[in-house]
Amino acid sequence: MLRIHFTGVDLARVRMAGRPDALWETILSFHRLRDRRDARLFGEWRTETRSRLNSETRTLGMLIPSRGYFPDFLTPVEGQYGWDVGLDALRGIRPERMRRELQLLGAGAPTTPRLRDFMEGGTKQLPRLMGELRAYHRAAVEPYWTHIQAQIEAERAARGRALLDGGADELLASLPPMLRWRAPVLECDYPVDRDVRLRGRGLLLQPSFFCRRTAVTLHDPELPPVLVYPAAAQLASAPGSGEAARPAEEQRQRTLGKLVGHTRSVVLRAIGDGATTSELARRAGVSLASASQHACVMREAGLVTTLRHGNAVLHTVTPLGAALLKGGAVAS
Repeated sequence: MLRIHFTGVDLARVRMAGRPDALWETILSFHRLRDRRDARLFGEWRTETRSRLNSETRTLGMLIPSRGYFPDFLTPVEGQYGWDVGLDALRGIRPERMRRELQLLGAGAPTTPRLRDFMEGGTKQLPRLMGELRAYHRAAVEPYWTHIQAQIEAERAARGRALLDGGADELLASLPPMLRWRAPVLECDYPVDRDVRLRGRGLLLQPSFFCRRTAVTLHDPELPPVLVYPAAAQLASAPGSGEAARPAEEQRQRTLGKLVGHTRSVVLRAIGDGATTSELARRAGVSLASASQHACVMREAGLVTTLRHGNAVLHTVTPLGAALLKGGAVAS
């Protein structure tokens, strides 16, 4: 079990990542590619990804075991600011840190000749590693990036609502079931027994599309604390997934589509727990102008409310809109 210990200062410094982390998604998707489980969720994605992979991935396979530890330097904290920023940080890794983490990778088992050669090459091996990372990312993650962004935005909206309703305590309590908030400790199902003490540094919550079953954190306790966890929306939707919705849900979707039109039904559902107009357009797969127009019509019908937030507007579903989505009556 993983136990993350909070102080009062840490609670004040809990924050949600502003976007999916492309390096984390790339590394974790490599786990999903080799995992035969979750065929209904990731089977089609695996087939599509393998059909596009025409380059070498042996270095990635060596550094990212099917389970257990992989080097922290593969997922630098700078990756939260974008793919290119993360790659720049990886390119600048200190030789001594790279050597130390590679030694951890080889601990507990005989070092293979390939890993030994990689360790001896040190940072001179980075161009080959980064070339494999780029090629794999283009095949496995980049084609689905819009879908991944939409899922993470929906997750952020849900956690943001919890934060507004009850503060950091409610936010931590609202996380997926494998994470249990027992103040002042956040517990997590984990393959090893470990305690992480934040010591006033706070915690970055990084929802991930390709993370499954358990959260992931960095091995080095001195690095900025981050907890990567499965986005709730991801549990029911995968890129390329053909998984059918439940029959009752399908019927509600068809009925709602007949009532307000298919596109407007999609837009209303895409608002979720809140969305700006640009987020709404991306989630629903419509233009910015179309998203704005549909939101305006639904606002006039009392299904949506809109608040200005800085230079953007935030759309949320009203109780009437929520009742319409659920096929039930509005509570009095």
